[in-house]
Amino acid sequence: MGLGSFISKQFIDVLQWNEDTDGVLAWRHPMEGFEIQYGASLTVRESQMAVFVNEGKVADVFGPGMHKLTTQTLPVLTYLKNWDKLFESPFKSDVVFFSTRLQLGRRWGTAQPVTVRDSEFGMVRLRAYGIYSYRIADPGLFYREISGTRESYTVDDLEEQLRNMVVASLSTTLGGSQVPFLDMAANQGLMSQNIAQALKPVFSRYGVELDNFTVENVSLPEELQKTLDTRISMGIVGDMSKYTQYQTATSIPVAAANEGGIAGIGAGLAAGAALGQTMAAGLAGAAPAAAAAGSPAAPAPAGDPTQRLTQLKTLLDQNLITQQDYDTAKAAVLKQLTGG
Repeated sequence: MGLGSFISKQFIDVLQWNEDTDGVLAWRHPMEGFEIQYGASLTVRESQMAVFVNEGKVADVFGPGMHKLTTQTLPVLTYLKNWDKLFESPFKSDVVFFSTRLQLGRRWGTAQPVTVRDSEFGMVRLRAYGIYSYRIADPGLFYREISGTRESYTVDDLEEQLRNMVVASLSTTLGGSQVPFLDMAANQGLMSQNIAQALKPVFSRYGVELDNFTVENVSLPEELQKTLDTRISMGIVGDMSKYTQYQTATSIPVAAANEGGIAGIGAGLAAGAALGQTMAAGLAGAAPAAAAAGSPAAPAPAGDPTQRLTQLKTLLDQNLITQQDYDTAKAAVLKQLTGG
């Protein structure tokens, strides 16, 4: 090599990464046209690691600190390049820095509903989302499996792959949990732990350590949620007979303020009771049997004052109307009876 060629070469005395760009996980030090000076200083800051790569193969890995680059501190690179112990010349090697800082508050979610088997609803489609945190734990493995020879590798690049792993693990965990959808809200802590345990070895395969994983919400798609809301409403109604009594009781004060008053309600209830009795007798075959025996049917007339008064007394005894409502309706019936 001529003197001019030697002078034109540029040598690196200090290797370091200032991490002046947020969201970068791996950064390759620019080496084109440069050689590393033997005995140069490598500065690795806290929450960083540095990897020397020789012809695509991971060589020496350095943690935080200041390191002098010699054959003693670069044993793997020395072996790969067949240096002898007296080697003191500038050399070429790729140097990649990795950020090992904890990546907090990273969000995950299901882009599409995940289909799982539910013990109550059968096959259902669920959506879920939450947060997680992680860090690079093995930069050599991360380089080989994920980042490769790229000049830089970002959080966004990695999380596109991590989200797919999360959703796959979520489907497996939810499908095998045997926890009904209605009980998932009360079991989100346990669900988060189970998914985290399933994800840790998956992340480790790529040199990434899962620090925390949280399920914030599990929900149904809109059309299934409407069906669930209807079912919940029916559950709240409960005993339909009691619900009907309640509806009747709450409507009486309103009816009393309208034309016809509570007396009209009493007559209507009596007519309804008579109609119900007639329908029940017809369904049971009582009416044909009575006709065949020649027995005359004698149902109470819908407008029978005695029956209306009895109906009103029943409502009073069941606390479905007040004493004042009863007295008012009773007076109206008696007035109609006497023609007063």
